[in-house]
Amino acid sequence: MTNIYFIADTHFSEQTIIRYENRPFQSITQMNNEIIYRWNCTVKNSDIVYVIGDFGADKNECSILNQLNGKKYLIKGNHDKYSNEYYRSVGFTEVYDMPIILNEFWILSHMPMYINSNMPYANIFGHVHNSPMFNTYSSQHYCVSVERINYTPISLNEIIKKIQTQY
Repeated sequence: MTNIYFIADTHFSEQTIIRYENRPFQSITQMNNEIIYRWNCTVKNSDIVYVIGDFGADKNECSILNQLNGKKYLIKGNHDKYSNEYYRSVGFTEVYDMPIILNEFWILSHMPMYINSNMPYANIFGHVHNSPMFNTYSSQHYCVSVERINYTPISLNEIIKKIQTQY
């Protein structure tokens, strides 16, 4: 069975993110290796992973991408500066410049979107990292920034279960 996973703000190979977001790693190498390890312990090659922006800082990311299990889709974030063709050439199955709708219900966007209770959608997003201004989830949104999901892709089923349990 194919599972669907989400992760945002990995920022592979970006030195400043460790300090800026107070990540629990001593070096880029340790951070990259730990995220790769957790990803591959969770995701099978037959699974789908939506990277909700800010995958990596430089062209070294293509060697990292090839180490990661699953069929990978990128919804570009504010740090994903290369062309869609480049990202496809290094291994992303598809690349999106704008938010997309999954299963006619989930809006996948790098930045959080305003979704009110009258709208028939929920938003899966990243960008905000550990900002206390945003809850990790509510009945209509879920933040998949790595700092909030233990640096491990989270499945759609797990997101649904957490939202249903809470609301």
